[in-house]
Amino acid sequence: MAAPHVLLVAESCVDRLVASRVLETCNIRVTAMEGPKQALKFLEMEHDVQLILTDYCMLDMTGYDLLVEVKKSPKINHIPVVVTCTEDVPERIKKEVP
Repeated sequence: MAAPHVLLVAESCVDRLVASRVLETCNIRVTAMEGPKQALKFLEMEHDVQLILTDYCMLDMTGYDLLVEVKKSPKINHIPVVVTCTEDVPERIKKEVP
């Protein structure tokens, strides 16, 4: 049986590294992307992703925006998306939540 494949999307190199290492210790294959636009391009070509794990706070698009784009696409809308937030400034989080 093949290892599950998770697409990890986070601008922070540290967040990508830590999350990748944790997932890989659980025998999960991880593809890490720096941003949502890069992730969407990857998803156009790669269809064995079983979960998208994304940070909420990113510059070009939020994790919520990525979720919306994934759910619009008939090819990939079946993939579950988990949006996390590593932001520690409550005012920014409240401001950005749609």
